[in-house]
Amino acid sequence: MDKPLILISNDDGYHAKGFNELIRMVKDYGDVLACAPESARSGFGCAFSATTPLTLSHRRHMEGVEVWSCNGTPVDCVKIALSELCDRRPAMVIGGINHGDNASVNTHYSGTMGVVMEGCMKYIPSVAFSICDQCKDADFQPLEPYIRRITQQVLSEGLPEGVCLNVNFPLLEAGGNEKEVNGYRGVRICRMSKGTWGNEVTRCHHPRGYDYWWMVGSYHNDEPDATDTDRWALDHGYIAITPTQIDVTAYEAFEKLNAQFNL
Repeated sequence: MDKPLILISNDDGYHAKGFNELIRMVKDYGDVLACAPESARSGFGCAFSATTPLTLSHRRHMEGVEVWSCNGTPVDCVKIALSELCDRRPAMVIGGINHGDNASVNTHYSGTMGVVMEGCMKYIPSVAFSICDQCKDADFQPLEPYIRRITQQVLSEGLPEGVCLNVNFPLLEAGGNEKEVNGYRGVRICRMSKGTWGNEVTRCHHPRGYDYWWMVGSYHNDEPDATDTDRWALDHGYIAITPTQIDVTAYEAFEKLNAQFNL
């Protein structure tokens, strides 16, 4: 009997430490097919390449693991892997481990979340893992028991149709007196917090006489006192798991809009 097939991608590129650590953590739960962008594609969300031809490169093979790269976006990687590389339907799609958190409104911009949204739209149980650490050499060891447990649980029990998981790990602080032995205070199922990005564009002047702009910005938590959000959980040392759905219909607005438009 075939082992479950786990499809892995990310938005930091196939060379990223988080991507390769994720492969190592889950490879004994099934066969792994990993396909990630050739270079970083952060902020690409659910974008895919409609006008640019795609290429695939085989990067390495080991027992039970195949690693490929694609010149496109994270979603391109999932689409082309499902179409051209998978010998059977994946039992699970995993995005990550992302260097940097994907909490709050970052969910909408995240290429890592684009990976799992694409998997979810294909009715495949899908989970994204991210850590609040931008360092290229981030320490992923504390995440391992949680990632392995979540992966095992999703492979065994699945997820509700149309729902994927956005899992964010806080940055551990040395010497915290409320931490558990493994470093985290616990796990919370959270809603996505309300937040906004400001000062997003910085104007610069090039020595050759023209202006150019960098997309930068700073995040502001718009509900810092709400204790049921992913941002609060991360700020207080908890792992935040946010169930995220494909259907973005605002059902609670039906009654008001029906009255407003006299329907």
